[in-house]
Amino acid sequence: MPTISYLTTIRFDHGALDTIAEACAGLKIRRPLIVTDRGVVAAGLLQHLTDRLGNSLAGAVFDETPPNPTEAAAKACVAQLEASRADGIIAFGGGSAMDLAKTAGLLHRQGGAVGDYVAVAGGAGRITADLLPLIAIPTTAGTGSEVGRGAVIVLDDGRKLALLSPHLIPKLALVDPDLMLDLPAPLTAGTGMDAISHCIETFIAPSSNPPAEAIAMDGLWRAVRALPRAVADGHDRAARWDMSMAAMEGAMAFQKGLGAIHALSHPLGAYAELGLHHGTLNAVLMPAVLRFNEPLIRDRLPRLRQVVGLAADADLAAWARSFTETLGLPTSLADMGVPRDILDEVAAAAILDHTHATNPRSATVADYRAILEASYH
Repeated sequence: MPTISYLTTIRFDHGALDTIAEACAGLKIRRPLIVTDRGVVAAGLLQHLTDRLGNSLAGAVFDETPPNPTEAAAKACVAQLEASRADGIIAFGGGSAMDLAKTAGLLHRQGGAVGDYVAVAGGAGRITADLLPLIAIPTTAGTGSEVGRGAVIVLDDGRKLALLSPHLIPKLALVDPDLMLDLPAPLTAGTGMDAISHCIETFIAPSSNPPAEAIAMDGLWRAVRALPRAVADGHDRAARWDMSMAAMEGAMAFQKGLGAIHALSHPLGAYAELGLHHGTLNAVLMPAVLRFNEPLIRDRLPRLRQVVGLAADADLAAWARSFTETLGLPTSLADMGVPRDILDEVAAAAILDHTHATNPRSATVADYRAILEASYH
């Protein structure tokens, strides 16, 4: 029996950032720690936030979030939470900053190591509501972590695993598409493909959750039309609005489950030395995963084709590769610089990822290895 819940509060529109001081007051946050990354700082976006917080809410900043958040970075963030005596957290950035903020907030209040709380080890039941209030402000349109119940972290032992709990959902998501107007085209494309992968994998996941499916299809409809426009012209405010909504909807919906795309992209993203972008990995893996799942999702394909604007007999996997290519993204793992000698290890790790269980077609290690091979060129 599915559990259906959409529990967070969302402020969404151009200019939503202007309400941040009011939002802090509503959550009784007087000394926030801002969790972000150096890219956000270098782009001048952090200044927009601090200007609106004003001197009365000026707090500490943790800007050491890595591209794929790590347990080590979470520990460093906990140390800054304690040193600054923060009474709340503002996650400001992409999915990495938001996931790191969730994890650091958890360790700060509930102790232990990240491995104590990972979903595949039954950690969800150990996560309680004893957390600092968290406001999440995305600066990319991809993960939707601002409304998500999860955080994906690279553990000290090298595994990239998820924490999942409704207690990790931010108290407030503040989504302002204007923050994304100057996002570079490659990052716009890669994060946008992350949102598209969420919507597609949610829709084909085998559990029953019609509200999630409806939300996912609205998100997919918006994204396939808005993403090329946002890549071509970052200052297309309507396209940025639709992409922000699509990313948020993808994450609202994927409580229904994800699948083999993410089961593979998570362990690939754990190779810190490769610096692989999560959303771009999802785009590269999508065609082969769709072909693998096709025998079990024939009833879903007509709706997917309709939403993305294809003919009734069109090849959805071929469309996914072509769409990725038109955005200027790589279309193979080789193009992304993935060494072939790690593929066996990735396939073995994929079967242990929490999203493996909700793929519509049961996959073996050999199946995952074949999907990786099909995605290599």
